[in-house]
Amino acid sequence: MTDDTTTAAAATDTLGYEQARDELIEVVRRLEAGGTTLEESLALWERGEELAKVCRRWLEGARARLDEALAQPGKDQQDDAG
Repeated sequence: MTDDTTTAAAATDTLGYEQARDELIEVVRRLEAGGTTLEESLALWERGEELAKVCRRWLEGARARLDEALAQPGKDQQDDAG
């Protein structure tokens, strides 16, 4: 990995869900619009793949938290009664 690639990967890991999603939307828009060179298109595609992974990790984490909360029936009722 080059320093630029390492820096980009590290920056991607710190993105929040909304930031990654918004940037991914922009990447897709640019790819669909065309007019980029093959090299630019490949770079955009790779960036889009990384952003999609970030979004997927956030969504999987949110699902796990929801599943965990739903697996604890009555927890809120017990906390309120105490």
